[in-house]
Amino acid sequence: MSDEKAGQPGTATARKHTALPKAQILIEALPWLTRHNGKVVVVKFGGNAMIDEDLKAAFAQDVVFLRQAGLRPVVVHGGGPQINAQLDKQGLVSEFKAGLRVTTPEAMDVVRMVLAGQVQRELVGLLNQHGPLAVGMTGEDAHTITATRHTPEIDGELVDIGRVGEITAIDTGAIEALLADGRIPVISSIARSDDDHHVYNVNADTAAAALAAALGAETLMVLTDVEGLYADWPSSDEVISRLTVSELEKLLPELSSGMVPKMEGCLHAVRGGVSTARVIDGRVPHSILLEIFTDEGIGTMVVPDAQGGEPA
Repeated sequence: MSDEKAGQPGTATARKHTALPKAQILIEALPWLTRHNGKVVVVKFGGNAMIDEDLKAAFAQDVVFLRQAGLRPVVVHGGGPQINAQLDKQGLVSEFKAGLRVTTPEAMDVVRMVLAGQVQRELVGLLNQHGPLAVGMTGEDAHTITATRHTPEIDGELVDIGRVGEITAIDTGAIEALLADGRIPVISSIARSDDDHHVYNVNADTAAAALAAALGAETLMVLTDVEGLYADWPSSDEVISRLTVSELEKLLPELSSGMVPKMEGCLHAVRGGVSTARVIDGRVPHSILLEIFTDEGIGTMVVPDAQGGEPA
């Protein structure tokens, strides 16, 4: 017995030292936890995080952590890789114009099925492994997202790209009811029509930005497959960690087509009253937590002109 007692103090001390780094990490997060408590955070889920099993699981953990830490997360998702795979299975061609998917009535049926019946269901299931938290919906539900047919201009001519929508209205009532009930809304980027009986495929980056502005969100976070916005791509891989709305407006014409809807979404969100909009690397596990709760962050943050020098 005396030998056991003699060993106990040393064991207890060792346990204290082992746990200390964890306590320090939690304390470092305290200012951010305090700042974001009760605030809405809209997260656009996309890129490799959608198709890598480990990244999907880490994403779900991050979102649940935000919810349990006192934030109010809302998830918006598309599903490009999954839609492409299903179109291929059905022998339908994937075609893009002006950076948007040409969506025939047949393709729209696939888009609707994949987003609401596959991608959303899987994401809701991952989140609900941690408790009865997530509720799936689409922009059609409760008139959450309303759109009219989008006809882009290419080389000076208007081009018909089918059932692709341009958002005309957002009704946040259903989302706010879910948030008030402590739930995590998971929203597929499909919209009801403003002027006919169709449904429309809406760019998920655009939908996330519009919802963030309408909800008065504190932050919009867009997951992507790059580190952030590069200062001089492809000549340099230096990431711009922070820029103002005016600085982003000047850069937009020079951006690659894949980054344009993401950065336009950030611009729209911040102009609409969202405090910060961030493009982050979804290939990094737990990238959401790293961006929100650390000094360094891991992506590009867009802020209003008046707050260019203030901490986010």
